[in-house]
Amino acid sequence: MVINVYEQYFEAEASFQGVERKGALVFLISDSENGEITYTAAVTFFPHRDEEDYGVSYDAYFEKILYSGKGRRSKKREAAYLEELPSIIDELSKENHAKVFWEKPLREARRG
Repeated sequence: MVINVYEQYFEAEASFQGVERKGALVFLISDSENGEITYTAAVTFFPHRDEEDYGVSYDAYFEKILYSGKGRRSKKREAAYLEELPSIIDELSKENHAKVFWEKPLREARRG
């Protein structure tokens, strides 16, 4: 069962495949099945051409697996990953010549 533990849209700065990206969708994803759990931090950059444009394109999607092993969802583990999420996403963004503006959210955070 895949759940977005956290997701939020932010202003961003990037260019992929010749397209300027001014928005980013940041996720913390939990995937559990048969006693196994995987936590993944992810970000996707999208054009966000105007206030109504939330058409997320997945051609600029980057992720990092934080944990994979036996177990189940843990509120304690999720809280720790949420605390680390900005620095993990900053690392992924920097590797791909992009930036998320954490101080400029486009929408409220959603938690699953």
